[in-house]
Amino acid sequence: MIDVKEVLQFADELVFVQTGKHLDDIQDTVIKGVWQGQTYEKIAKQCHRSESHVRDVGYKLWQVFSEQLDEDINKYNFRSTFQRLHIQSSQNRNICHINGSNHHFHFNPQILYNTKQDNQENITKNQSQTSSHDLTIAPKITHFYGRETELQTLSHWLTNQNNRLVSILGLPGIGKTTLVKHFIDLNLQQFDLVIWKNIKLSHSLDNILTEIFIFTNPDYIETDNKLTQFFNLLRQKRCLIIIDDIQDIFSTGQVAGKYKPEYKDYKTFFAKITEIEHQSSLILISQEKCQEMICIDEESYPVKCLELQDLDTTDILKTQKLKDEENWSNLIKLYEGNPTYLQDISSLIRNIFQGRVSEFLSEGLLLTEDMKYQLNELFNRLSTVEQQIILELSKYNKPVSREHLRESLSLSSMELINGLQSLKMRYLVTTIESDKTLFILSPVFREYVIITP
Repeated sequence: MIDVKEVLQFADELVFVQTGKHLDDIQDTVIKGVWQGQTYEKIAKQCHRSESHVRDVGYKLWQVFSEQLDEDINKYNFRSTFQRLHIQSSQNRNICHINGSNHHFHFNPQILYNTKQDNQENITKNQSQTSSHDLTIAPKITHFYGRETELQTLSHWLTNQNNRLVSILGLPGIGKTTLVKHFIDLNLQQFDLVIWKNIKLSHSLDNILTEIFIFTNPDYIETDNKLTQFFNLLRQKRCLIIIDDIQDIFSTGQVAGKYKPEYKDYKTFFAKITEIEHQSSLILISQEKCQEMICIDEESYPVKCLELQDLDTTDILKTQKLKDEENWSNLIKLYEGNPTYLQDISSLIRNIFQGRVSEFLSEGLLLTEDMKYQLNELFNRLSTVEQQIILELSKYNKPVSREHLRESLSLSSMELINGLQSLKMRYLVTTIESDKTLFILSPVFREYVIITP
């Protein structure tokens, strides 16, 4: 088994070949920390540097390793890749010598490359016999920022606990789809069958099941017992099925998570996923929560719900080529750490403010046309009661009590409570605990409501 000293020796050889320099102290600490499963935040504290600086060091190291070894290496597969290369090199006398019981890497890029190629051919051959994946409509992820904790949680739920129903929830643009796709990119071979579906493209459950059967068996003949066939598939193989944009099967103009009449079969389907014994998992990606996504007793039911919060990292702005780095945190806070909002605003800052973040911030919170379009879609999904609550909350830039809302609105106590609950299920309203429960509107959504006629 390779130890950290051998890892550092091998890493030092790779860096020296690429840069002509040996590992410095920070690079050394980053490699040790990642090898031991530490977060960038913890590593940053150890070397007394900012988390963003440590991330940048790590990113450059993974680039060097990827180029030298001709493999896509990142923080999450670094350990497993180096362990595999160690085993391969130990089996080849040309790139390994034995000192006592320790195996040492002797870096030879061509031999490692050839070994990797041969191994990959065997892997591909075996995969073609045992696994199949349909990710044709899944997005390609070019950047992944600051969701290490959520990624570890998702990995634990799906690869260790085998939870059958997992919901990834949050506002539009917060990174739900990106998180799931990144998990798949790292864990594809954990599953016999991985299929990605999107409600916007395949609305009915019947169509989705038919598409899955045709993919797994091109000679599939339509039958009436599709659900039975589907659960047989989930028992026979370890499947991971992803359904994106689940909110599109919920009604607009009503409380969150209420199914459209034509999609009520999904309600039964989701329930059965958790009740019937099988070895597979279903991931639901949605902007709003329904009752089936809520697990009251996590000990008894294999249901998990991951609600994505603000993304608090300046890494997302590094690729945007903005100026005034000392103000990046303020920009992130202003736009609630929403990656999509920040990308839109970064484009505006580059085009109109020559990339000067401080100059942009002096203008206050601005919304692009794309952001207003997206927020308008959210507003139009609300029930009449929710819209009344939103309009009242938008008058205040501080938390408001339920009693105040009741006095200000002509709503019954039950209408108000159900409306607030629905808004929380859409992630538009946040509760704040003090002497009494207070409610505050998302700042970006509040700005939209204020400026919209």
